[in-house]
Amino acid sequence: MSEKENQKTFVDPLCLAGCLSSTSFISIAIFFPRFLSHFWANLKPKSICLCGLVRFECSNPSDFRIEADGVVYAARSIEHSTLPASPLLIKASDTITQQQWVAQVRLKPSTHSIMSKDLKEIAFPSRNMDSQLKRMKRDWVIPPINVPENSRGPFPQELVRIRSDHDKNRSLRYSVTGPGADQPPNGIFIIDPISGELSVNKPLDREHISNFHLRAHAVDLNGNQVENPIDIVINVIDMNDNRPEFTHQIWNGTVPEGSKPGTFVMTVTSVDKDDPKTANGMLRYKILSQNPESPTSNMFTINNKTGGIITVAAGLDREKVPQYTLIIQATDMEGNPMYGLSNTATAVIRITDVNDNPPEFTAETFFGEVPENRVNVIVANLTVTDKDQPNTPAWNAVYKITGGDPTGRFSVPTDPTTNEGLVTVVKPIDYEISRTYVLTVEARNEVPLARGIHSPRQSTATVSIRVIDVNESPYFEPNPKLIKLEEGMMPESTLTTFTAQDPDRFMQQSIRYSKLSDPANWLKIDPNTGRITTIAILDRESPFVKNSLYNATFMASDNGVPPASGTGTLQIYLLDINDNAPKPEPNAINITALDGDLNPNAGPFAFELAHRPSDVRRNWTITRVSGDYAQVSLKIGFLESGIYELPIIITDSGNLPMSNTSYLRIKVCQCDINGDCTDQQHIMAAGLGTGAIISILLCIIILLILVLMFVVWMKRRDKERQAKQLLIDPEDDVRDNILKYDEEGGGEEDQDYDLSQLQQPDTIEPDAIKPVGIRRLDERPLHPEPQYPMRSAAPHPGDIGDFINEGLKAADNDPTAPPYDSLLVFDYEGSGSTAGSLSSLNSSSSGGDQDYDYLNDWGPRFRKLADMYGGSDD
Repeated sequence: MSEKENQKTFVDPLCLAGCLSSTSFISIAIFFPRFLSHFWANLKPKSICLCGLVRFECSNPSDFRIEADGVVYAARSIEHSTLPASPLLIKASDTITQQQWVAQVRLKPSTHSIMSKDLKEIAFPSRNMDSQLKRMKRDWVIPPINVPENSRGPFPQELVRIRSDHDKNRSLRYSVTGPGADQPPNGIFIIDPISGELSVNKPLDREHISNFHLRAHAVDLNGNQVENPIDIVINVIDMNDNRPEFTHQIWNGTVPEGSKPGTFVMTVTSVDKDDPKTANGMLRYKILSQNPESPTSNMFTINNKTGGIITVAAGLDREKVPQYTLIIQATDMEGNPMYGLSNTATAVIRITDVNDNPPEFTAETFFGEVPENRVNVIVANLTVTDKDQPNTPAWNAVYKITGGDPTGRFSVPTDPTTNEGLVTVVKPIDYEISRTYVLTVEARNEVPLARGIHSPRQSTATVSIRVIDVNESPYFEPNPKLIKLEEGMMPESTLTTFTAQDPDRFMQQSIRYSKLSDPANWLKIDPNTGRITTIAILDRESPFVKNSLYNATFMASDNGVPPASGTGTLQIYLLDINDNAPKPEPNAINITALDGDLNPNAGPFAFELAHRPSDVRRNWTITRVSGDYAQVSLKIGFLESGIYELPIIITDSGNLPMSNTSYLRIKVCQCDINGDCTDQQHIMAAGLGTGAIISILLCIIILLILVLMFVVWMKRRDKERQAKQLLIDPEDDVRDNILKYDEEGGGEEDQDYDLSQLQQPDTIEPDAIKPVGIRRLDERPLHPEPQYPMRSAAPHPGDIGDFINEGLKAADNDPTAPPYDSLLVFDYEGSGSTAGSLSSLNSSSSGGDQDYDYLNDWGPRFRKLADMYGGSDD
């Protein structure tokens, strides 16, 4: 009956109280007599009122009858062909309210077979009747159901019947849940809800799902659970439906040659998806074939259970059979060839090499030749054969010289490509010593031979080497050759004979000599005899002599074919003689004497000043500090600034002493507190000529005269202006008033007076006054000289013109001096001056023609002056 047909019911909307839910079922079961066809139908009213008694009526009472409990039975035997085409109408009436319902029931043949008597039945466990919810103390264990895989049907195929004891007095409905029923994979198992027959609906695959766990349920027509669910386990019985499969189709293994029987080679494996606990999954292995079948057809065997391959016979020889190919078969059903399934794979066994073949020379004797004195030359190639695998340690040859070379002049390395032995000269060979060599060479492998293998006689060979004579270069003996001579040897003097030897004793050759290197061109050599003579005076102090050694190179050449030549060095050690006078080496005021001679013809030296000019010894003194040093200092307290040349006589300590007069230029100047010269103008003038210096001095004197005349004129003008002011205002008393003679206006510079110029020299710090310094012209000052020289702190006792000139220059170049219209203090004479008193005014050279009578008008204090100057000549 379709889902849509099941829902065709008539419901009274007024009858809702005390009714079942809309999901409740009222089933109408149709039971046919035994051995008849079986039909069933379900009636699903949405709501049925149970307020009173219900009476059922059937529309076809001749074929069907309905009981009071709603179960419909067949009244007679009904064939499939006689099923009524129209639906069966069931009418239900309420005997109290007379309310009626009508339902349509369509009948169809059942898809289930008739219940079989021999179908296994699973009954729900009996329950305590007093309490339906109380379970028995001992759980009910349902034995698992075994279902073979890959069943061919027909489907559905009944497995078991599920039954409850409660179906005797009421109708029940059965169902199953779990994977395979109502959970994925759905539809594998189905159950007849009325009969409880559990069936499988399709073939099973153990390799996919090996077992199923279901739960069986029993409910009444109202959906109430009447039994506790029971667990049903369905095991899928394995069938031999899978062949063994090797994990690799080709298996690779190795075994050394010469291995003993029982040597493990490799293991092959295969898998079978069938149950390994049954014969369906139990595998057995065997070797079907061996290729090649040499030396026997059964060189290997295999463990039929594990697949391990081992050697079973001796005689594995890589040089004969390098590789074997085996066909391996795996069969299930424990290897039963009639019922088991099988599969094959290929096993490739490679025979690995061992050093069982020593190298053997291709000849007993090898020949070669080499020119003398040649090294790194290949003399002969030694060839060997080896049957082992090429380019392996068992094939690579190693050569060793076992005889005929006591001095180690040969070696035999191996060519990595050809495996040949390369006989090579590593030390020069002299034809005059040995003309032939006979070597004994042994060949081995990089790894030892296998056990039981011995080196044959062919592993040793003889090498005969012939030495070729060549023209060798002459050589000087000794080289270099050292001779000792005194310097100063005159030209055409014979020094020595420097000859070479020819190593070619078996060749009749002559030697000629020539000069290659003579830096000072002092020597010549006889081309036939090698006699060396001088052509110039030998000087030990020459720049070509280093540490008293002079080196000259000569060449000796023979007349061979081709010619050969050799060189030799002559070292001349020149003994010193006293042929150089000492001279000073400038080094500040300290004088260092240098002498080209060696001791005892050099220091210690004697230093003294020359007697001319006479002022040298009067102004200067020289003091010897050590044997090579002396110190020049100023003897007097003051000396004019300038450049002085001091003649200094230096004498060495030779047996016949030699003296030298050298002139030392010394700069004398004023020094500041840092020891630097302050009178740069004098220093600059030191480089000028006498005429230029005189011209400069005349210009300075003229300029000073002009300045003095201007100063005198300004003073006289000031006196006249003061006198006029006194005459204009005679009533003023000069004793009680401050007379303002003049005031020149100025800018800010005029207000910045340097009052330090008015200080007396006695109050100046002693460090500011430095005595006259002495400096050589080539001496660099310890500190950089200032751009403007400092003013002299002490009066200059020289000429007044120079004094004024220096004061003027110092003022002009002094950035700290006050402005030009300010008071300028040239010097402070101080107490104890050698000049006369200025209180004497009877000088006839000052104001003799001036009229001083007007002083009488100035008051009684000036009358004395008026009497002294204003009167007559008396």
